[in-house]
Amino acid sequence: QVQLVESGGGLVQTGDSLRLSCLASGFTFSRYRMSWYRQAPGKERELVAAFISTGGILGNYADSVKGRFIISRNNAKNTVYLQMNSLKPEDTAVYYCTARSPGSSLIDYWGQGTQVTVSS
Repeated sequence: QVQLVESGGGLVQTGDSLRLSCLASGFTFSRYRMSWYRQAPGKERELVAAFISTGGILGNYADSVKGRFIISRNNAKNTVYLQMNSLKPEDTAVYYCTARSPGSSLIDYWGQGTQVTVSS
């Protein structure tokens, strides 16, 4: 059974930091391209951060989070992280972890999401 379980969300103040975690199970984690999406109230879901390649460590980031967020992964722990620094109220959203299989253009798996709320 495939599972992506996010954790680490919460209520923080402007300028604070949070680290989201996503624990994967039920598939070969190291072979999948992992990403983070978010959806704010009344807005469409958007890509926040994604690894450029399956085995790489470099990430692509939405312009709105460049220089503040960092995506990383630990294949030994089947976990992907999103380090979020200098948080702003506009970062408030539900954050989702996703997994895409090699060679696929579609996302195979989504997590249930974790809420991040940044107060001004």
